[in-house]
Amino acid sequence: MKPSDRTRQIVLLGYDGLTALDLIGPAEVFATANEWLRERRPRARGGYALRVMSLDGPCFTAENGLRLVADALLENPAPADTVIVPGGKGLREPARLARAAAWLKQHHAGVRRLASICTGAYALAEAGLLDGLQATTHWKHAAAFAARYPAIGLVIDALYLRQGALYTSAGVTAGIDLCLSLVEQDHGSDCALAVARELVVHLKRPGGQRQYCERLASQGVEDVRLSRLTAWILDHLDGELSVAALAARCHCSERQLSRLFMRHFALSPAAYVERLRVEEAGQRLIASNLGIERIALSVGYLSADVFRRAFERHYGIAPLQYRAQFQSRPTP
Repeated sequence: MKPSDRTRQIVLLGYDGLTALDLIGPAEVFATANEWLRERRPRARGGYALRVMSLDGPCFTAENGLRLVADALLENPAPADTVIVPGGKGLREPARLARAAAWLKQHHAGVRRLASICTGAYALAEAGLLDGLQATTHWKHAAAFAARYPAIGLVIDALYLRQGALYTSAGVTAGIDLCLSLVEQDHGSDCALAVARELVVHLKRPGGQRQYCERLASQGVEDVRLSRLTAWILDHLDGELSVAALAARCHCSERQLSRLFMRHFALSPAAYVERLRVEEAGQRLIASNLGIERIALSVGYLSADVFRRAFERHYGIAPLQYRAQFQSRPTP
């Protein structure tokens, strides 16, 4: 039997206080893949069988109040091809985290792939499975995760990472990106692309999760002047964005503008602009094969050397290294 003709058992861990989308998003990816496989390969036996196994009894409640029913309790494990650990504040409670970690220690060797979504990485880390490896998690929890697990090389700018049979992903919707990559491994790019289209998501999103930190922060600004100004900056990164020019556009003094930025972003206007420029450049590096000089000019740098220095300050690697690392993820 070909590997693609084999039904793969997918186990999703459930518990009180999980992030619902961390469980439901992956489930939708695999269920949609099943639909495509039945339509295109009706004689094949391949596909996915999904089981939700609970740490907290036959029913459990997500952070958002959604009540979910498990297929079985985690104490009665079934054979699994892939185990996925969703994130959520419930998993970070010490007793539950210890139980999840103990189960993973005992059973991970019999699993072909073990993956975490968002802060589900805490369970893999607590079990010691990520020691000496790289991992990622939700950007909001990165500092706490790194402090708790110093033996793990945290990569904050990845949507997902693979380290052998272990996979970790960034916050919430990044679990969909990760599971699309698993479908692509199992059934090829045609199937994964069809699933992405059905779910109206990118098959491979450009860039990492760092791009969402400042952009989402700017959308949440309550000061109307600053909210409008930051939205305008995003659309004019190649323009004149000096403090004087921004202050004039905001109809305030340079000193007032600096106070606004420090209050809302803990950054000076110049530092904020630099961050948005290099983050946008990072997306363009991955989404295109344009040269460094053209990308530098497109986000407002008149000198490629100045751009390279700013990029390295922000990401810790040179632009071309960043492109090589994130532009493609070959299928194993």
